[in-house]
Amino acid sequence: MTVIAGRYRLLDVLAEGATGTVWRALDETNGHEVALKESRVPPGLPADEVPLLHARRERGARAVARVSHPSVVRVLDVVSEDGRPWVVTEPVRGLTLAETLEAGGPLPAREAARVGAEVLAGLRAAREAGVPHRGVEPGDVLLGNDGRIVVTGFGGAPEAGADAGPTAELRFLGALLEAAADDRSGPLGTVIDALLGEAPEGPVTADRAERELRRVADGGARTPAGGAGAVGDGSRKDGGRSRADGDGSREGGGAPRTGAGPAGASVPHRSAREDGTGGAPPARKGRAPRRVPVLVAGVVGALLIAGALIYHAVRDEGPGAGPGAPGGVTSTVPAGSGATGAEGVPATPRS
Repeated sequence: MTVIAGRYRLLDVLAEGATGTVWRALDETNGHEVALKESRVPPGLPADEVPLLHARRERGARAVARVSHPSVVRVLDVVSEDGRPWVVTEPVRGLTLAETLEAGGPLPAREAARVGAEVLAGLRAAREAGVPHRGVEPGDVLLGNDGRIVVTGFGGAPEAGADAGPTAELRFLGALLEAAADDRSGPLGTVIDALLGEAPEGPVTADRAERELRRVADGGARTPAGGAGAVGDGSRKDGGRSRADGDGSREGGGAPRTGAGPAGASVPHRSAREDGTGGAPPARKGRAPRRVPVLVAGVVGALLIAGALIYHAVRDEGPGAGPGAPGGVTSTVPAGSGATGAEGVPATPRS
């Protein structure tokens, strides 16, 4: 088999597209399996423009290598063979979104929202690193067997075009979700409309769109259109994302949020909570004085019980417990059989 750059042995073809062929390859320096993309020249391109195309693709691949995000394919190396760039990336086992849709049809709304949230997180990370995508499509999204969502195809068509900006990037995402979702009648449909610029609420920011996609993916109810926190209204106060940030979230792929409070809200520092300034209840005080009435009541109760016992002992066991007895105490032991002892002494009541 062919060895590229004296290091990467080609094994078999993984995928083919307009811009090149992706090979499964073996890195013979460490024995690791990698994916290796062979650059392909578009038909009809003038010969004098071919070197410029290869140089542009090589620069783009090296730029993507600077991006570190679980939803962006990791570029491991860029090498040259026969004047063409070969891009070495991590292997992601799974199917593209295009293959998945072709095989099984549209995705349930929650799964489509999860894919959209992870794709948008990857696009945002790449843009922040200076590597805009310029047009994500279903064939550029890998659905890993491990649940990971990975964006590829950076530097693709239009390859020579200028960056159309983040608004166009969101429209591409809206079109991707429109093709991927099986239902646009629910909350996801509202997000798609906002991404496509068709929502009556107006334009949507990437941050708000990602937050809303994660809400749909988690099964949470969306705020009604036009209400506080609705997509595109600019009035949400919860200001946080679930993280996916890496934690692919489900951080990625975004992890489900638990507990009360807005998504992503930070927990006040303990010292702030203790002095009552962090929005948490102040330290509990004044509990000790409440114990005094309880203790007093307990003592009084004990004294009353003791008095009652003494009273019964004096009444039932004292000498002359009958009419004319000292103190005028009268016995309440019923007369009749078993009421007195052998010598006429009052019997002790049985408990």
